[in-house]
Amino acid sequence: MADRVIGRIPVLECLRAGKRPARRLFVLDGARGLEDILAAASGIEVESRSRRDLDAMVEGETHQGVILEAEALPLHDLDAWLARLKDRPDAVAVLLDGIEDPHNLGAIVRSAAACGAAGVIFAKDRSAPLSSIAMKTAAGAMEHIDLVRVTNLARSIETMQSAGFWISALDAEGDQDLWDANLTGRTGIVIGSEGKGVRRLVSERCDLRLRIPIEGPITSLNASVSAGIALTECLRQRVRPSASAPDG
Repeated sequence: MADRVIGRIPVLECLRAGKRPARRLFVLDGARGLEDILAAASGIEVESRSRRDLDAMVEGETHQGVILEAEALPLHDLDAWLARLKDRPDAVAVLLDGIEDPHNLGAIVRSAAACGAAGVIFAKDRSAPLSSIAMKTAAGAMEHIDLVRVTNLARSIETMQSAGFWISALDAEGDQDLWDANLTGRTGIVIGSEGKGVRRLVSERCDLRLRIPIEGPITSLNASVSAGIALTECLRQRVRPSASAPDG
């Protein structure tokens, strides 16, 4: 099955990453500023199309004059993926528990890639599809991070724990502040669904339940914002350790 990657940045990153074969590149007649994309598309069939044709191909989504037809994103098996991480004692993974909004999915993947996470893990069911909307929101990040699809997230947490991961669920009612947790070493961050948060069965499997301290009249954060904050704290503890860092 082929994907249609839309938008200039997602298309360029897909071509540069070489993670999956590209088939054809469609560009708007007379479009300017595509030099980097066309250079990266060397050897790929390029077709010029009218705006009406491009609009019809993506059902009205904003394509910025470029659409790439490519193989579907590769999805990893958890056990095989963990085996590949044997030399990554500080690997970070993001686990998605019921993220169904493609914009949130794309934004979380973007934050994960930007903060150096090794992979994003999600269940086959109750998850947003890897659609053109999610890929465009991720701004090319899906081409640079491993995507791991599992059947059962709760059991997958146990598998990761056996591989040395400490798993933390983000929970507004958690018993420890994010800033006080030790997020060095192998770390997994579970992000719950937009409405219900992390499910009880999944939360019970986690080692920690962490809350993000917030003040003011708004008492909750968007799932992708929460993920970005937690991932940034993971990165901070790795690149700028200090004497005041949490002990555990």
